[in-house]
Amino acid sequence: MSLPSDGYPLAAVVSPRLHVIESVGSTNAKLLRDAADDPAGHPHLATVLTRDQTAGRGRLDRTWTAPAGSALAVSVLLRVGAVPIEARGWIPLAAGAAMAAAVRAQLSDTDVTLKWPNDILVAGLKISGILAEVLPSDPQAVVVGAGVNTAMTAADLPVPTATSFAARGVVADEDRLLADYLTGLRDAVADIAVGGDAFDRLRERIGAECSTVGADVRVSLPDGTDLDGRVARLDEDGRLVIETLLGEQTVAAGDVVHVR
Repeated sequence: MSLPSDGYPLAAVVSPRLHVIESVGSTNAKLLRDAADDPAGHPHLATVLTRDQTAGRGRLDRTWTAPAGSALAVSVLLRVGAVPIEARGWIPLAAGAAMAAAVRAQLSDTDVTLKWPNDILVAGLKISGILAEVLPSDPQAVVVGAGVNTAMTAADLPVPTATSFAARGVVADEDRLLADYLTGLRDAVADIAVGGDAFDRLRERIGAECSTVGADVRVSLPDGTDLDGRVARLDEDGRLVIETLLGEQTVAAGDVVHVR
């Protein structure tokens, strides 16, 4: 496995610090450590990128692994001091929407949607996932990690519900993908910080792109119980509002399955 010889020039225009690593255990863990050790050297949109992540993590402490060279793992530092605390729940959703747009730009003839809270689906199959973590030493900083299946063959896909650019017969332009994602993430965080109409439009767009809205779902809740129903909408905080037999219930965290 080797990194592209021409690097990531488009992405480097967007990020003030683009650290491309041959191999790393976890890009999120790496960036969390580096940002804590050298805050001044890691401004807003500082990014760590690899095509060989050996100990990646997903939501709910799941492992995320891929053969070397088959996927991009990217983590971005967000300085969120200007974002109201009550609005920060939208950051992972905004990251998911930014990645969905970046994927859609290269798979324009395919249905690309956001599954709540932050999986990106292509024709119903997962191509990317997002994990956001607050920097322990600085609550005004958030690291958003994303994994994208780029060159992963159909035989290497970990589960039948996954897909990749290669499995769809497309050679991903990784530099463009990353640059589009960083640009979308930068602009979305700015919209959340500004608030008002800009934030309203972002929330409306995320709600429209979220395939979980309107779907029949089963949600495994943190307390071990399941909740069945149909998702009516996202509320003002980005939580699921689910219509159940007992009336509307709001879900802030959980593992969602779209019921076919």
